[in-house]
Amino acid sequence: MRKSKAYQAELIESLRDPREAEEYLNAALEEDDPELFLLALRNVAEAQGGVAQLADKTKLNRESLYKMLSERGNPELKSLDALLHALGFRLAVTANR
Repeated sequence: MRKSKAYQAELIESLRDPREAEEYLNAALEEDDPELFLLALRNVAEAQGGVAQLADKTKLNRESLYKMLSERGNPELKSLDALLHALGFRLAVTANR
């Protein structure tokens, strides 16, 4: 009998693909739930090397990033933009259709 992989490990592996990560983050945004979006960002951050590596790329300290991505996080636009850029994404606005 084959052992199944843990869901989280498989999710993190799939989020290493930039297209998968993009779709995942956009799906989380569509839910209109800030906590869900922050969870999605945490997962993508983990897939892209973790918070320590992102702290170097964003020039934000590690503690600030952990706080920003926590369940109670409330990132400033500037910090969110820096994090998204470090992950290879950008903020964008589109019209409701």
